[in-house]
Amino acid sequence: MNYLQWILKGIAMGAADVVPGVSGGTLAFILGIYERLLNAISAINVQAVKLLWQGRFNAFWQHIDGTFLLCLVSGILGSIFSLASIITWLLEHRAVPVWAFFNGLILTALPVLLMAVKWSLWRGVLFLIGALFALEVSMLTAVELQPASWMFFAAGAIAICAMILPGISGSFILLLLGMYSPVLLAVRELQFSVLFLFATGCIIGLLSFTHFLKWLLQRCHDATLALLTGVVVGALYRLWPWQAGSEMLSPAKYAEKFGQHDMLLAVGSFIAAVIVMLLLLNLERLLGKLPAKTQEH
Repeated sequence: MNYLQWILKGIAMGAADVVPGVSGGTLAFILGIYERLLNAISAINVQAVKLLWQGRFNAFWQHIDGTFLLCLVSGILGSIFSLASIITWLLEHRAVPVWAFFNGLILTALPVLLMAVKWSLWRGVLFLIGALFALEVSMLTAVELQPASWMFFAAGAIAICAMILPGISGSFILLLLGMYSPVLLAVRELQFSVLFLFATGCIIGLLSFTHFLKWLLQRCHDATLALLTGVVVGALYRLWPWQAGSEMLSPAKYAEKFGQHDMLLAVGSFIAAVIVMLLLLNLERLLGKLPAKTQEH
């Protein structure tokens, strides 16, 4: 049951990473696997290489929490490769229900995030700083370009930092850099040389950034959680369903511009998202698992 739970959470993270404005890190944060994910990734270090070099494969696998990572990454990759085309089509032709769905996911989990922090005045200030930072990033304007090969490596290194950071979307960062469409095209057409460059950048960026986040959580846990929760809240701006480019519209203005506001689809998607998030938040109980603290120890 552990394996199924991790795969399902990976699928949720992968689906989020495909959508510009939503972060897989947000889903990991909400679903209670964020710190474990950071610990597992940051364990891929010199000691791990030594264990692998010495042929101590079982010790290496346990050191990096390999089964957890394998299940999670399998879910993420499976979700990205299977949903990329569908989500791209929806964003082009029926964007409103997509944004409404992810809006529902985040808003449903928001009370859980807020209750996880032991609040103080300083942590409240950090929360506001995180929210303002995410809001500023969300309001940036995307660029368009014809990328050189090295740019896929650089884009991977930058975007993966956003993907692992709750609230900041790696896909949105790719959009801002003008790399979203080229990377998605490479995924759809299986351009392996391009994907290799992008994946290499992702690996280097991920290993570097997770050590920094782990260091923050070890030294100022609740303050970091308050900051990250603020980032999640600030990023909600980008999830407003009725948007055109960087402009946020009312449903009526959206209908004037595009001929329909898809209100019923938006409401239905929002309700579906609430149900999905409640199921995800209660996976442990639904799958008959032991309490999470017991599993971690």
